[in-house]
Amino acid sequence: MLLWGRWRYDLIAFSALLIALVLGLVPTDQAFSGFGHPATIIIALVLIISRGLQNSGAIDLITKRIIDTGRTISGHIAVMSVTGALLSAFMNNVAAMALFMPIDIQAAAKAGRSVRRTLMPLSFATILGGMVTLIGTPPNIIIASFREKAVGEPFSMFDFAPVGLTVAFVGILFVATIGWRLMPKGDESAVGKSGHIGLDGYVAELVVPENSNAIGKMVRDLYEGANEDDVVILGVVRNGIRLGGFGARTVIREKDMLVVEAAAEDMDRFRGTIGLEFFGEQPRGETVTGGHELIEVVVPRDARIAGRSALSLRLQARRGVALLGISRQGKRFEKRVRHEPIRAGDILLLIGPHGELPDVVNWLGVLPLAERGLNVTQHSRSWLAIGIFAAAISISALGMLYLATALAIVVALYVGLKIVPIRNVYDHIEWPVIVLLGSMIPLGVALEDSGGTTMIASSIIDVTYGLPSWAVLTVLMIIVMTLSDVLNNTATAVIGGPIAVDVATKLGVNPDPFLMAVAIAASCAFLTPIGHKNNTLIMGPGGYSFGDYWRTGLPLEILVVAVSVPMILLVFPLVP
Repeated sequence: MLLWGRWRYDLIAFSALLIALVLGLVPTDQAFSGFGHPATIIIALVLIISRGLQNSGAIDLITKRIIDTGRTISGHIAVMSVTGALLSAFMNNVAAMALFMPIDIQAAAKAGRSVRRTLMPLSFATILGGMVTLIGTPPNIIIASFREKAVGEPFSMFDFAPVGLTVAFVGILFVATIGWRLMPKGDESAVGKSGHIGLDGYVAELVVPENSNAIGKMVRDLYEGANEDDVVILGVVRNGIRLGGFGARTVIREKDMLVVEAAAEDMDRFRGTIGLEFFGEQPRGETVTGGHELIEVVVPRDARIAGRSALSLRLQARRGVALLGISRQGKRFEKRVRHEPIRAGDILLLIGPHGELPDVVNWLGVLPLAERGLNVTQHSRSWLAIGIFAAAISISALGMLYLATALAIVVALYVGLKIVPIRNVYDHIEWPVIVLLGSMIPLGVALEDSGGTTMIASSIIDVTYGLPSWAVLTVLMIIVMTLSDVLNNTATAVIGGPIAVDVATKLGVNPDPFLMAVAIAASCAFLTPIGHKNNTLIMGPGGYSFGDYWRTGLPLEILVVAVSVPMILLVFPLVP
């Protein structure tokens, strides 16, 4: 039913859990254990942290350094995948995916393409990168411990590198050249773009504060950066008067205003690049700490503001909300934004404190447009947000804190510092994904507890009787990889490790190649969204269905087996 896709995946998974409970396959006291499982908690925490990195401007900071919208999709995927895989080798691959997912989403929006084409290759690449070192993924640590029991010495930090690097290289090459083409295109206009129908961009004014990078530069010096952010600079306002023309040769001073035309997101990004402020962002000189919000509204004929300007209505003085920009079907105007009479059909961008905007919208008689997550990005806190996240991941990688605990501390700090406003914490969690994972985990445990995995181990010995050792290794790898697609990869490694040692013992060969095969196979969960946390993480943002994963995942798993088996036997001979 999940593959069929007729009904929502979270409803199917929850219904399956209920059926298993009624039939006694899952004990009553374990009914909802999946919702408290570390995997489920980590997914929820990672989504909140991703929003914090966006709110702080950290994503903009990183995006400008590694994203080039002129690249082809293959080139973009290759750069993102290699960078993500390298990072995944030395930090938890879920954390690496949490860092790169919002970057990829923003790059897709900027390039005007569907994010579903690039998120899955990125997820697969970060999974592949985790295979390179001992600390890259939990299955490697588990398999290293099984080797210590079997031969008296665990695998070291880089024992996984020869096979892991080879598999990662071939896998990334595949997803960057062929894999992304196997994904259904979906609605290109719906995913990765943010504009409303008829919304061609706002004409707005951005204030030059005392610490801005723009001070002392001519306006034309900002054109290149503005073009990168899809912003058009229309002129300069000085001492309350808009200067003539575009002001290309005007030297920018403190308290000037730049008149720009751009979409709300692009304007916000440009503001952070050169250190500008929204008009009305700091009306009383206070520091912005996530207390301001943006809202888009359309003006009907009978609105209070129709035919009047924001200045004549004394909007900011009376209600504490400022008119930031006006969108008028692509038309420009010569007056200042707050001096311009508002017309019916205009779309306005308002900025104000949280809680004030709904009342002001009703008072103005305007109609709010569909919510699309516009934020006042706190660019001054980007390095703080990155530092907190990096410190937590480093502490976790050193074994000083469990990953879920480290991520929970990051969320607590983000909320305490108002990088993520407490009122919005739960808005950024993909609840259908949480229900899916929370429902499926007890079902996976039931498979193990019922003796299903033991039966599989016995079957391997029976089915492969008389076959050469390399064939047994291949069969073991395929079975463990299949298990990993429906079980948590950590659980798969725990199950597969003893099987690998037992099979090697019965064959009278070196257990290392069999343990390495399990380590690789346990991490290669590419067929479903539930086999690996990274696949679960992208399901909501990418708009993927349960059945989308096998399109790219199946050929990738076949390729992994074909490459890794000979490489394992080359590095770890059957006869030591």
